[in-house]
Amino acid sequence: MTAWNGLGPVAEYWRDAWQRSVLLLDVLRQRGNAYFQHQASEAPHVLSFQAELVRDGRTLPRPVNYLLVRIVPPQGTRTDPTKPPFIVVDPRAGHGPGIGGMKQDSEIGVALAAGHPCYFIGFLPEPVPGQTVEDVCRAEAAFVEEVAVRHPAAEGKPVIIANCQAGWQVLMMAALRPELVGPILVAGSPLSYWAGVRGKNPMRYLGGILGGTWLTALAGDLGKGIFDGANLVANFESLDPANTYWKKLYNVYSKVDTEAPRFLDFETWWGSPVLLNAEEMQWIADNLFVGNKLTAGQLSTSDGQPIDLRKVTSPIVVLCSWGDNITPPQQALGWITDLYQDDKDIAAGGQTIVYTLHQSIGHLGIFVSGKVATKEHAEFASCMDLINLLPPGLYEAVITEVDEDTENPELVNGKYLFRLEARTLQDIRALGANSPEDDRRFATAARISDINLGLYRATAGRVLRALVPESLAKALRQLHPHRLQFAMFSDRNPLMWPVQGLADWARTTRAPVAADNPLCTAERALSSWVVTALEAWGSARDAMSEALFLNVYGAPVLQALVGLGPHGAPARPRIEKVLGEAPAGAELAFEGGGPVEAAVRALLYVRLPEGSADERGLTMLRAVRASRPAGPQLSLEQLKQVVKEQARLVELDADRALRTLPGLLPKGRVERHAALALVQRMLSARGELSAGAKGRLKQVQALFEADAEAPGQRSRETVHA
Repeated sequence: MTAWNGLGPVAEYWRDAWQRSVLLLDVLRQRGNAYFQHQASEAPHVLSFQAELVRDGRTLPRPVNYLLVRIVPPQGTRTDPTKPPFIVVDPRAGHGPGIGGMKQDSEIGVALAAGHPCYFIGFLPEPVPGQTVEDVCRAEAAFVEEVAVRHPAAEGKPVIIANCQAGWQVLMMAALRPELVGPILVAGSPLSYWAGVRGKNPMRYLGGILGGTWLTALAGDLGKGIFDGANLVANFESLDPANTYWKKLYNVYSKVDTEAPRFLDFETWWGSPVLLNAEEMQWIADNLFVGNKLTAGQLSTSDGQPIDLRKVTSPIVVLCSWGDNITPPQQALGWITDLYQDDKDIAAGGQTIVYTLHQSIGHLGIFVSGKVATKEHAEFASCMDLINLLPPGLYEAVITEVDEDTENPELVNGKYLFRLEARTLQDIRALGANSPEDDRRFATAARISDINLGLYRATAGRVLRALVPESLAKALRQLHPHRLQFAMFSDRNPLMWPVQGLADWARTTRAPVAADNPLCTAERALSSWVVTALEAWGSARDAMSEALFLNVYGAPVLQALVGLGPHGAPARPRIEKVLGEAPAGAELAFEGGGPVEAAVRALLYVRLPEGSADERGLTMLRAVRASRPAGPQLSLEQLKQVVKEQARLVELDADRALRTLPGLLPKGRVERHAALALVQRMLSARGELSAGAKGRLKQVQALFEADAEAPGQRSRETVHA
């Protein structure tokens, strides 16, 4: 040791490097042991909250492996029975459930902190034989019904947070049963699978590069009717070779004294792939990944009911990020331009769509990042009532820190101001959209996929389904590289037995090297070089894949062979257009209503042209409602319908909406002044009005301050909002 100490910085570095190597091996050993312990659970998950079973999907008429559980609020956390319950739905995209509640600062955590009762929909590692995607959607509808029944005092229907692949699943359910659900937040959820921009988003080319979904069928046949979710995990890992093959482990190695707990927590979820029925996965691959049929209105249930996402009547909130290479913003938002061809169509369909764009967070960070949970998810949870009360249309959520320039900061909940700005379909198109030529390429790939799948099933598929035994299918799953990397570093490998003892000794003699050690600096430089090389390789691979896809599927001869020649069918069928016409009875609606409708119409007339709203108005509304008697109050659901109706009238004919406003007011001067004071109070929440809004407010004031109704005219009873 004296001789080594004489080498100075060199000895210090190599002693530290050896200790870190041993400790890294011990972390991997713990990871492997945790993998087997996790797999041995009947219902493995990574929820950090206590939960109790409410409904088992295996008991439904069409059984599925999904479960509904109630999250037990932690000690000191109180929930409000009048607030709508939240239901977090995790994706069954290869990994096990629990990512939405993996930390205290999570989707579940912020919902509980906001006082909402919370539920979670997860799943078991093995599917029920014969279950289908439609069965899962029906089961989720039954779960939502169950939650609603358990909360009769809630002001509003259950709010659903659907992560990644659960997003399209929940929206399909809501399209089939729109009366069940409240606002739906889809986080990192791909809905328009062909969408993207050149030079990025390489995963959308994968189906074409592999010749379609015949490989999905092959995997299902080799699995004896079971598709291994580890294959999906491998696809995700292939997107970022630098992280998969170097950065993730080097980060633990370089910070082994502090990084191990976070790494082990995440790897418990990452290393627990679940299984799907081969039929389920094939449906997903054919209809979504390659077929892109959901937003084209080409899907229907087994009994012929069309699945039209425009039938979802609840607000849809989309959380996506520019740093997400699995679900880029174009795939998270492209469905809007697929379904609606004109801005007026969104309002005509009674739909409210809100989206927000994070600038940098990655796909998994959308669900597990504490910073996202305490900002974006927390703001959406606390402002869901505001979203529920928005007039139909397209909005972007802008979340900014409260500063000295923020007016009425006392009306803001926390340190962030939640603001909603009106947007148009052109704003969505500006994020990046396919050209008609690229749509034709993807349509060609979809048809080639159908051809190859048919050929496979008629030839090799028949043989494999007959010859593959169950034992071989199970062995192939256990030997999958994703599972093998966990098993080979566990205590089940005799070569790992000495590691624990060596690690204990390394911890007792631990001597971390100084950060400015020259060899430590060289190590970091070498790591940076490795990362750069792997990233360059990944970029080159992606560029080559894109070029191959564009050239092969852009060939006119191939397009003609599959029926997409110059006079062939449209490359991307459009869903039937929503007509932006006024519903029957609109003429009479201008004259109908009372003081509540008058106040809401006045507010919308003043503010609607500005196309924005923020949480300060919601805070003011809550304060006003709290100060009024409970008996005559409108529920938030009733108020939502009033807002939608009055917004439709103002947009249909603003002048007539203003002219007929006096007929809705109470006849007494005192009551009119009180109603006007309420309108002014609500308008003042966001600070000083714009010049245009001030002019419209003057018009409203003149109507409220005019003489009361003459005797003999119909009187109306004042209703407290």
